[in-house]
Amino acid sequence: MTAPTYRFLSLGAGVQSTTLLLLAVHGTIPRFDAAIFADTRWEPRPVYRHLHHLTSIAAQAGIDVVRIGTGDIRADALDPAHRFASMPLFTLGPNGERGMARRQCTSEYKIKPIKAEVRRRLGHPHPRRVPAGVVAEMAIGISVDEVHRARDADVGYMRNVFPLLDLGWRRTDCLSFLARHGLADTPKSSCVGCPFHDDAFWFALREHSPQEWADAVAFDHAIRDGSARANADGHPLRGQFFLHRQRVPLDQVVLRPRSRPGDTPGCGPWTCPHDASTTGHGLGEVA
Repeated sequence: MTAPTYRFLSLGAGVQSTTLLLLAVHGTIPRFDAAIFADTRWEPRPVYRHLHHLTSIAAQAGIDVVRIGTGDIRADALDPAHRFASMPLFTLGPNGERGMARRQCTSEYKIKPIKAEVRRRLGHPHPRRVPAGVVAEMAIGISVDEVHRARDADVGYMRNVFPLLDLGWRRTDCLSFLARHGLADTPKSSCVGCPFHDDAFWFALREHSPQEWADAVAFDHAIRDGSARANADGHPLRGQFFLHRQRVPLDQVVLRPRSRPGDTPGCGPWTCPHDASTTGHGLGEVA
């Protein structure tokens, strides 16, 4: 007897995953048992407003939008008692060496909790073994122009599927589809304090979201000498951390926003556009 297949959506709340949810609501693709949003608790306010709207839309088709997570990434980074999941912060060494810390935040705050939720819904939470044949399909919003990001799942109880590839849709097709259905303002998903933001993002945050800008500036100041836990343990950073690539305090950066070359994707659990640049070297903590 074949075990049932559960269908989930990895909902980053950006353009592609929003498109998949709407396609399921309209019956263009099979409905999902649940759309899973991994919440770092530090997304920009427009993302949370959009997620609230999507929750109402999905409910009309009987699709649960589930918010899960492993903590508050901002608070955790500043908590001396919490292990720091490395963010891709820009580093400046004592002799002017420029680098970037390794990125673990996506794995810790997005992928890991999604896998835990899938296991729970399959009825086999960790550390219980998932029996052979018990499989969940995980729909991921990767379009034709990002096909190089499509990868198989790294666990046996999940099978990644890519409905936008099956439809032959590009990101521009998704944007047009969302515009026709009143969702042209779908935001990009990313943490407020993500070091990968460009000057256009930082400028807009400063000009239009002063509270979030102040929050990012305060965080940038707080992480200058490394993680709170390492410093509390007497293991200071060999150098300094920064949110901005210029490696100066965020509120001192001369922002030069440039027009973006078309729409660019945000950061989803399996679809971060900066995957290729997250294996760089950083600064070691003094042991």
